[in-house]
Amino acid sequence: MWGKDLLQTTDEGQKGQSRMIKVESQETKIQEMQMLEQNLQNLLMQKQAFQMELSETDAALKEIESSGDEVYKIIGQLMIKSEKSKIKEDLENKKRILELRVKTFETQETSLKEQLEKLHKQITESVKK
Repeated sequence: MWGKDLLQTTDEGQKGQSRMIKVESQETKIQEMQMLEQNLQNLLMQKQAFQMELSETDAALKEIESSGDEVYKIIGQLMIKSEKSKIKEDLENKKRILELRVKTFETQETSLKEQLEKLHKQITESVKK
């Protein structure tokens, strides 16, 4: 009889330990999820800044197309007369780089969202059990 009680106590201890491990695992996953959400938020802010710069670059390119031969470039607090073709080339290069950066941010955003969704499912499933 005493042996049965010992086995029963051991089983209950293992169940309690198993529940503790599940709770710790959930807490770890929740912390990971919070970090991913913060990373996603930072990424979205950076992406938005690059999109704004891209929009400004597009607007500058349109202005150059509609302007005469005399164009100026602002460097610091100076406005310097420059060649239209050189400024246009610089802006087009800048646009390509910005588009590439935005595309990279979009790829990272998709990846982070997928990771968040996967973690969310794992947490939800472990809570239901």
